[in-house]
Amino acid sequence: MKKNLLTKLLATTLTLVLGAGVLTGCGQAAAQGGDQAVQSESAQADATQAQADAGDKVYRTLDEIKESGKINIGVFSDKNPFGYVDENGEYQGYDVYLAERIGKDLGVEINYVSTEAASRVEYLETGKVDIVLANFTVTEERAQKVDFALPYMNVALGVVSPEGKVIEDLSQIAADDQVIVISGTTAETYLEKNYPDIKLQKFDTYATAKTSFENGTGVAWANDNTEVIAYAIENPGYVVGIPSLGSQDTIAPAVSKGNSSLLDWLNNEIVSLGEEKFFHADYEATLIDTYGADYEETLVVEGGKVADEAAEAASSEDSAEAATEATSDAE
Repeated sequence: MKKNLLTKLLATTLTLVLGAGVLTGCGQAAAQGGDQAVQSESAQADATQAQADAGDKVYRTLDEIKESGKINIGVFSDKNPFGYVDENGEYQGYDVYLAERIGKDLGVEINYVSTEAASRVEYLETGKVDIVLANFTVTEERAQKVDFALPYMNVALGVVSPEGKVIEDLSQIAADDQVIVISGTTAETYLEKNYPDIKLQKFDTYATAKTSFENGTGVAWANDNTEVIAYAIENPGYVVGIPSLGSQDTIAPAVSKGNSSLLDWLNNEIVSLGEEKFFHADYEATLIDTYGADYEETLVVEGGKVADEAAEAASSEDSAEAATEATSDAE
């Protein structure tokens, strides 16, 4: 009896000792695993910080684009006549006409990426596209985030409204009225800054803004004047009561901030295209049916020079020629 009791006590003691050993081993393994996880997270954080410190670029340089054989260009897919998809599923429009020439002169295939106004900056900041050609108005705020090339079109803001109640001045908008804008556009920024009391109804896409406006949810629609003029021409019953609001701006291609190689190429390309009056040809191929010939000289920018700069350049050339002729006569 005593022998059996002693045997049981020894067995119990041995079990406890072994159990303690197992628990100790598990605890050490768990601790080691935890340490490894912490070390892994720390390493990842260090790597992320190192990348940030190194200023890793999200964009592709000109050489990288050429080597890949393809360029990603962000365009609108629902803004006729600037960027839209036709009945055959092909991209068309004023911006697309330029994109096609860029692809040709670079010798690469074009991958069109459909973009909305609010995502133009984001797509460049994340490297989703190499260039944005989407009716992109140059502003100081945007220029802090992306790099704009030379302009190829003039633009201002405009306001379209139903012909039964035409808005010719923003003072006509009552306190309970709403003006429709598209998020991420200069119209949104301008009205919020200069007319904070006007209620804005914001939409992410051109199509939804158009539908809402036609359903009467807003008394007017503010957008680039090129777009509201086109809308009124194509949709009877609407009038552009305010054809020019705010300052005169320009539209230009944009690339990711710091992508100097692609930016320089674009600037040289735009200057070169100006010598052949490319953007007049672009207008006549894509915009003249909408705006007619009367708007051509007002809207088109050739060689990256807006009207004042072009006039100044022409004046300088005339002065130089006159000076040369005077020198020749004196001789």
